[in-house]
Amino acid sequence: MTDIRRAGTVEEVVAAEHLFDGPAQRSASEKFLVGEENHLLIAYEDGVPAGMITGTEVTHPDKGTEMFLNELDVSPDYQRRGIGRDLVDALATIARERGCTGMWVGVEPDNSAALATYASAGASNEGPFIMQSWTFES
Repeated sequence: MTDIRRAGTVEEVVAAEHLFDGPAQRSASEKFLVGEENHLLIAYEDGVPAGMITGTEVTHPDKGTEMFLNELDVSPDYQRRGIGRDLVDALATIARERGCTGMWVGVEPDNSAALATYASAGASNEGPFIMQSWTFES
């Protein structure tokens, strides 16, 4: 049975770092976890981190507060079991409880697995997504 819990410690983040794009950075993890607007949920299967989702509440003057679904990942060994959808549903529940007016995510149009997961969780497709990004040297 899947157990979804909000991460509260850096140790939990590090234990689930295989679900992220790279190793967890301790200082960034600490900063993320203390932000009241930041949410990191980890899905556990038999005590093993099997999936994760991150979201951040974003407030804009004409939209109010929305939940931005930043990242979703399910370990290959646990895919196609509904864990991704359960994580999206759990984040949406938090968004509603915190008074968000909606939730959104950017998805590349060829990411059929993500599109199917979000659609099954009730998201509507608002058209193609083109990602623009900036990288700053630290």
